[in-house]
Amino acid sequence: MTDSVGPANDETPAAPHRLLSAVERARILDGPAEAVARPLRRFFGGRAGRSLRGRELGHPLHPLAVTLPIGAWLCSSLLDFLPGNDSAARRLVAVGLLATPATMVLGAADYSGLDVRQRRVGLAHAAGNALAAMVFAKSYAARVRGAKGAGRTLNLVGLLVLSAGGALGGHLSYAQGAGVFRWQPANEGSAL
Repeated sequence: MTDSVGPANDETPAAPHRLLSAVERARILDGPAEAVARPLRRFFGGRAGRSLRGRELGHPLHPLAVTLPIGAWLCSSLLDFLPGNDSAARRLVAVGLLATPATMVLGAADYSGLDVRQRRVGLAHAAGNALAAMVFAKSYAARVRGAKGAGRTLNLVGLLVLSAGGALGGHLSYAQGAGVFRWQPANEGSAL
């Protein structure tokens, strides 16, 4: 029997969960993940880094920041299905691209404080979302050239890639608890 919290102990996790968990266990990612984390820990180790990781708010800022590019790119794809909205869709792709660097900085600040298993997922999450941003940049370039069909197609591909990256981010946050209770009074002295 299942309850509202999760599956019963005898239930096998669904295929998407197993796939996300496999990334968490992929030790092959340890070398690259640590190579990325090492300079980020130095860079984000001080007071500014704590602020970028959300100390004043009490939880990470990165999840708040991702709503702007995700929302802009999703809305641009929705507008693609309505006639006469090419210009608005192109502008929304641009808004998402303009918001991406700040979102990446906040994500990098959070990444600097992850443990080994979280870094594996974080690296895959960052790579997937960087790829999605590149696809959206290609979509924007196609739209500027007047290749509206290619721009629309690239937007849909970008959304698929972004969804995979987002699923990894959700796994990192909710299944692995990255950033959970980081700035609560009991943990504040041990926070990065």
